[in-house]
Amino acid sequence: MMDKTSPTIIAVLNQKGGSGKTTTSTNLAFALQQAGSKVLLIDSDPQGSARDWNEANGGELIPVVGMDRETLPADLKAIQSGYDFVVIDGAPQIAKLAAAAIKVADIVIIPVQPSPYDIWAAADLVELVKARQEVTDGQPLAAFLISRAITNSKLSGEVKEALQEYGFPVLKNGTTQRVVYPTTASIGETVFCQPASPAVNEIEAIAEEILEMLP
Repeated sequence: MMDKTSPTIIAVLNQKGGSGKTTTSTNLAFALQQAGSKVLLIDSDPQGSARDWNEANGGELIPVVGMDRETLPADLKAIQSGYDFVVIDGAPQIAKLAAAAIKVADIVIIPVQPSPYDIWAAADLVELVKARQEVTDGQPLAAFLISRAITNSKLSGEVKEALQEYGFPVLKNGTTQRVVYPTTASIGETVFCQPASPAVNEIEAIAEEILEMLP
């Protein structure tokens, strides 16, 4: 049973660059905050994309802290008090940082673009998560999120079937190719600054589905 005195930690991870981790992390964190929760966003990527995003909005949307070292579990424990949720924007290509995020996470969300290359690239991360689950009675939970899908494309359905072979569920909700995602990110915003955009519904549905997975 999850310790309710501690925040719920959602790690958005994929060791392949360009999978939509930061887009997912920033928008998901803001959605949770909009719903009334106190949220901290951790940038564990040495490239600092989430920190750049935070700087672009003057630090006015969500508190963002950089933690791009293997000491993330201890570092996070020192500052997590008082938050309902911590969202970790993961680092690509650095297995030790991914392992550190997996160690503290209650749930790992793996954004995957609908391409065979992205499916294959997820294998190493899946093994890291499963290795952790074996020694912690199945924790953290994990699920794939299809990101940047092309609307009305059969490929997304085929990708979902392929991902299920890894043994983790695939979220019913995901993100689609919409200009609003990169354009709002470039100014340090989220899709919520364009409330009429269907992207808002996508992010809210993802957040709701993730919350439903948690115990």
